[in-house]
Amino acid sequence: MKIIANSILLLLSTVTIYGQTGKYPIPPVMTHEMTEFWTPQPDVVRPGKTGKNGAILPPSDAVVLFDGQDLSQWEKAPDKSVLVKGKDMSKFKSSENTNAQWIVKDGMLTVNKQAGDIQTKQLFGDFQLHIEWRIPEGIQGESQLRGNSGVFLQGIYEVQILDSYNSETYANGQAGSIYKQTAPLVNAMNPPGEWNIYDIIYTAPTFKPDGTYRTYPTVTILHNGILVQHHTRIMGTTPYIGLPQVVEHGKGPIRLQAHADESAPISFRNIWIREW
Repeated sequence: MKIIANSILLLLSTVTIYGQTGKYPIPPVMTHEMTEFWTPQPDVVRPGKTGKNGAILPPSDAVVLFDGQDLSQWEKAPDKSVLVKGKDMSKFKSSENTNAQWIVKDGMLTVNKQAGDIQTKQLFGDFQLHIEWRIPEGIQGESQLRGNSGVFLQGIYEVQILDSYNSETYANGQAGSIYKQTAPLVNAMNPPGEWNIYDIIYTAPTFKPDGTYRTYPTVTILHNGILVQHHTRIMGTTPYIGLPQVVEHGKGPIRLQAHADESAPISFRNIWIREW
């Protein structure tokens, strides 16, 4: 306390002296070192390279969810109605056989519509997700009945997957949309038979004690390298019928949809995620 008091007295006396004389300290000359800091240094992450098939391989710190080999990172997803019943998403597992039963062949993961949705075994909060998907060549159907699927962030919020190449549907239901909420900024689809890429940067919501959002979930999406969602606020769940609902939750899985339409099933490859 004595040191603090002496410092205050010294400051006051300095102000008084300079106030009486009209002379003030001259600020030091700015140098480049004054605005530089050297620690802490960022962690080193080795970028992924481009694979033989044009796939963007995962960086060194990514969790690989599908590398063309097997479904060891995935399980059968429970009914959506139980995915949003509480904070601990890990409690909501299907009571049936939980093995993921989609088709792995030639380095690709193809939807098995009879087996239902699949989801990651691991749960995630904030993340960067990379996923590549392909509409089969010769796809038939119109609007929502044409290569329909979806990526559900934390098992709840759907980023639409659909063949939107020369095929119209409602704007907030085409590829790159936050389903039934926000249309993509542009339609960046490749034609059927070619691979599409989503790079999704997602920030999870936080909640008030009453279960409402303190901060909303937000998402930025690059579709084939083109910005289609820019820090978009997600207003709540993304139901087919009804308005968004706010449901308090914790970390959740990445869920892939086996849509019930009769068009040929789509395929995925090279799925990886970086959580922060």
